[in-house]
Amino acid sequence: MANRKAVVNNQECVACGCCIKVCPRNAISIPKGIYATINKELCIGCGQCAKECPASVISLEVKNEKEKRMV
Repeated sequence: MANRKAVVNNQECVACGCCIKVCPRNAISIPKGIYATINKELCIGCGQCAKECPASVISLEVKNEKEKRMV
């Protein structure tokens, strides 16, 4: 899990908040109610947000080397 990160498609996110409810690390917020953003330092890549998203706009990607060192 530590090698993955969640990424939101900001163009398609409807800011419903479903992802916030299931994130075990409180890594997701919806600033200004526009779209969800994910704190890369807190995200553990568990995928719960992607599974819960009714719009299917959250995906998991492999972290790059710089992001892996931040953990």
